[in-house]
Amino acid sequence: MQRAYVFAAFALFGGSFLPVSNAATPAPQNAQVYFIWPQDGTVINGGKFWVRMGLRNMGVAPKGVDLPNVGHHHLLIDAGPLSMNEPIPSDRNHLHFGAGETEARIELPPGKHTLQLMLGDRDHVPHDPPVQSKKITITVR
Repeated sequence: MQRAYVFAAFALFGGSFLPVSNAATPAPQNAQVYFIWPQDGTVINGGKFWVRMGLRNMGVAPKGVDLPNVGHHHLLIDAGPLSMNEPIPSDRNHLHFGAGETEARIELPPGKHTLQLMLGDRDHVPHDPPVQSKKITITVR
């Protein structure tokens, strides 16, 4: 009978009395994500191009994989600052490569664009410390 009351309380409060951890997924201090191509200042003719992504001191794994020191790439295009405690948005400025891709063909309209890589954990949340590249600027003609 007492077990039934505990279960009822758990159901009523949705388990909210249990400890909840919002800790970000840890990353090694020396982890680094970077652009293999394009590089800062690259001029691209035509708008379609390959982005090649590199990663040091961590591994690439598809979304949902819960292993230490792994994540998957996100490409931020002309994007502002992100919240480091929430999933990276998924829209035209925040491309997700949740299958573990390390390269992708993208198309951008003519003009100057900023690109930045951000590694996300199994739930698309940035690691702690964040594993992000320098912002680069490219020009599409």
